Amino acid sequence: MPRPLHALPKAHLHLHFTGSMRHATLIELAREQGLHLPDALEQDWPPKLRATDERGWFRFQRLYDIARSVLTRPEHVYRLMRETAEDEVAAGSRWLEIQVDPSGYAQRFGGLTATLELMLDTVEQAAAHAGIGMAVIVAANRTRHPLDANTLARLATQYADRGVVGFGLSNDERRGAARDFERAFRIAKRGGLLSVPHGGELMGPRSIAQCVDDLGADRVGHGVRAAEDEWLMRRLADRQICCEVCPTSNVGLGVSERAADVPVRRLFDAGVPIALGSDDPLLFGTRLLRQYELARDVYGFDDAEVAELARQSVRSSAAPESVRKELLKGVDDWLVKSLSEGRSPARSDEASTE
Repeated sequence: MPRPLHALPKAHLHLHFTGSMRHATLIELAREQGLHLPDALEQDWPPKLRATDERGWFRFQRLYDIARSVLTRPEHVYRLMRETAEDEVAAGSRWLEIQVDPSGYAQRFGGLTATLELMLDTVEQAAAHAGIGMAVIVAANRTRHPLDANTLARLATQYADRGVVGFGLSNDERRGAARDFERAFRIAKRGGLLSVPHGGELMGPRSIAQCVDDLGADRVGHGVRAAEDEWLMRRLADRQICCEVCPTSNVGLGVSERAADVPVRRLFDAGVPIALGSDDPLLFGTRLLRQYELARDVYGFDDAEVAELARQSVRSSAAPESVRKELLKGVDDWLVKSLSEGRSPARSDEASTE
């Protein structure tokens, strides 16, 4: 009998704030405020998406913006973060780095600084409530001007000792070259933050190489298309640059046709560090535990390899050294623990969150 995956300690390094919302919470908040949701976010949920073309990406972003619109009061933000922390613990996540672009909420919550301080306070309270380590990655938007990214990077560094651990770059890779944001990432890295831009999702290996060369990436959000370039995989492996691979997201956006097509095994066998992530559960319908189930059931990882995936997520995180040691010991314990102790089976992603 295989070891229970929900009992495996792990770090979750690729989760977006709005996209972490429970579907049931989205429905409830929309109804409370009399907001209309499209069928794709209600009776036809999870939505059928394909973002490999401009029109498909626009639809994905539109649904994301609609979901964001239900979070109108600080108490909504506290609720989302508390429920997210609970869902993470249920999946065995013991360290979470949640990504947020404060500019998406700044107008309703008093500006960039006030919004980031709100997010950090909700993270602190949620972490204490659920018993999980949590930190924030501030992300710039590729579709906005690089000067906006510079502003966010300066803001993020001001909170480097108050819960911000990294600086990211998200949205459509086709809309902004990595080098355009080099200054922002230089500011962030000088301020002690990890560089964690998205790359290699909608575009190929060159996008990942640009994140490494131009932005000094410590991790790459997605990075899955590195598997198309042997030299790039060797480079990522040699430098231990982690790819935050999100299989259900890759399928949901049409990057891969089927889960079996996501090259998790290829990257792993090449020595590229991997941190499995769920990206946006609200739009893709599954959370972190499902990604580990896919590793076992679809990619053929045995328990020792699944444990190594968990270790790689912990090693690639910004967790304090004491937390890393505790989690790595927990992974080792999981691997050697006898199943005769009769652990209860894990709930499915959908049952545990919706």
